[in-house]
Amino acid sequence: MGIEKDSNGQTNSINQVRYGCTVGALHSVVAIPGAMPITHCGPGCVDKQYTSIAFYNGFQGGGYAGGAVTPSVNATENEVVFGGEKKLEGLIKSTLKIIDADLYVVLNGCIGELVGDDVGAVVSKFQKQDIPIVFADTGGFKGNNFIGHELIVEAIIDQYVDKFAKDKETKEQGLINVWTELPYQNPMWRGDLKEIKRLLEGAGFKVNILFGQGSGGVEEWKTIPNAQFNLVLSPWLGLKTAQYLEKKYNQPYLHIPVLPIGAKEVARFIKEVVSFAGIDAAKAEAFIAQEEKEYYYYLEQFADFYSEYWWGLPATYAVVGDSTYNLAINKFLVNQLGLIPAIQIITDNAPEKYRVAIDEEYKKLAEDVSAQVEFVEDGYIVGQLLKKADYGHKPPVIFGSTWERDTARDLKGHIVEIAFPVSYEVVINRTYVGYIGALTLLEKIFTTSISKSA
Repeated sequence: MGIEKDSNGQTNSINQVRYGCTVGALHSVVAIPGAMPITHCGPGCVDKQYTSIAFYNGFQGGGYAGGAVTPSVNATENEVVFGGEKKLEGLIKSTLKIIDADLYVVLNGCIGELVGDDVGAVVSKFQKQDIPIVFADTGGFKGNNFIGHELIVEAIIDQYVDKFAKDKETKEQGLINVWTELPYQNPMWRGDLKEIKRLLEGAGFKVNILFGQGSGGVEEWKTIPNAQFNLVLSPWLGLKTAQYLEKKYNQPYLHIPVLPIGAKEVARFIKEVVSFAGIDAAKAEAFIAQEEKEYYYYLEQFADFYSEYWWGLPATYAVVGDSTYNLAINKFLVNQLGLIPAIQIITDNAPEKYRVAIDEEYKKLAEDVSAQVEFVEDGYIVGQLLKKADYGHKPPVIFGSTWERDTARDLKGHIVEIAFPVSYEVVINRTYVGYIGALTLLEKIFTTSISKSA
């Protein structure tokens, strides 16, 4: 059968994958300090998700619970024929003996779901013993790891967090639950979450960042019901969770689609959150003034280079990546640097119901600047769109993934890897968000540009 395209230009065959499968969201569990995933899937599933999402994507590593540590049933033909519930029960018992964790999360993969294993019944035996364990049906056919992330978050809230929500109506003024980037999918997630938390705390808030080194781990998750409100900081990921929490705990939510990069967006972001929360803005204003003083000090020095280096600097760009980083980087490049957007390609398979709103954001990047946006997952089509775009007379900068390196070279342009997979960058705690991240991003863009390397 030939390659067919639907009305969105998608094909029945995806070349150069841009995300993991649903069970790949095991990394969302790994990202919670003190949490341990237990996977009920085939022998290659966890390894493939680790090597693609956490290793050849910034070489982030597995940490305490990921990589080779993650327990797996390693289902074989025997479990397909006779079911894998007994084997899963044995694995859970062994995990409890060997691995210390504050919360265990069982992920049911394709095999378990297809053969009808009752993972919930297996897990419930341990839950009745007051063991902190939950389960989520995350068969890979349900979607990608973005979808899996939402399934896991809801499972943890329903089966574990809810037990600690004694007074669901009492809220702590100034406490925020933050729902934003997908851990590990974006290799800069650790640094980004740290900077987001720093910005919000600087403005006077107490922050449940929930994932990463800056999180209080499982204990922090227990306080989710106590938050004054939920903050969704992305075009769509986290909205479903926030809407669910609104119904469950009567918590309002604030949706800000633009992840803030640079002084202009950060100030707008902080002021919007402060206004929504109804707290005194004095501390936030003082924090913004202090941060901007330092930020613009560095930009003043950078301006000599930006205004005097007359050869080789880019004027146009394209971004290929998930919707959260794509939109954020576009806002920064247009409003902070005055670069001209060419085609923008979103690769995270954003649900259809959110696409109109996302598209509207690109129509108002600045007062007089808009950009064409395409929703595409197939790498072949991505390459064709990039090659057909008009970049003027200068080589463009392509903000994308390792997959875009050859295309950038063909265009005699430059590549800055910001999207999965990032296989030519080692990322430890880098951020491209906030004040700190914007300066780091500037260094990366223009070091790449003047080095003439694609």
